[in-house]
Amino acid sequence: MKTTERRVKQNPAPTDELPYQPELIETKWQRRWAERHTNEPDLDGATRPFYNLMMFPYPSAEGLHVGNMFAFTGSDVYGRFKRLQGYDVFEPIGYDAFGIHSENYAIKLGVNPAELIPRNIANFRRQLTSIGGMFDWRHELSTTDPHRSQRPSMTCSLARTV
Repeated sequence: MKTTERRVKQNPAPTDELPYQPELIETKWQRRWAERHTNEPDLDGATRPFYNLMMFPYPSAEGLHVGNMFAFTGSDVYGRFKRLQGYDVFEPIGYDAFGIHSENYAIKLGVNPAELIPRNIANFRRQLTSIGGMFDWRHELSTTDPHRSQRPSMTCSLARTV
């Protein structure tokens, strides 16, 4: 039996009898990555650190939009490429929830931002988890977190920014 025939027999293409079920396949791999801590680099002991920062979405709507997914996918693919090259890739995730967009959305709905934003963040987290990005969830943050200001931060003295 040829190698190609054997591969097809072991991994048949989806058909009516054997439909493609992405939720089963994606769940399997996401579970394995979590068990093996695949997306959790040793930040203190990394020999080849690579910081793969993507914009933090602002939870000023009911959920992520296709533009977020478009941007996250490209960044995530690049991070995976760097990991294959032997880099210790850190891909943080957070929510830029402290600003006018979130405030305006809360006003539009007539809901206190202190109630609305955590609810939106929970939905964003659910959506981001389902896409299987290589985010390091141990370092998830929100700009509305009152303890955030107590965390160490990197500053740029030239631009006078944090």
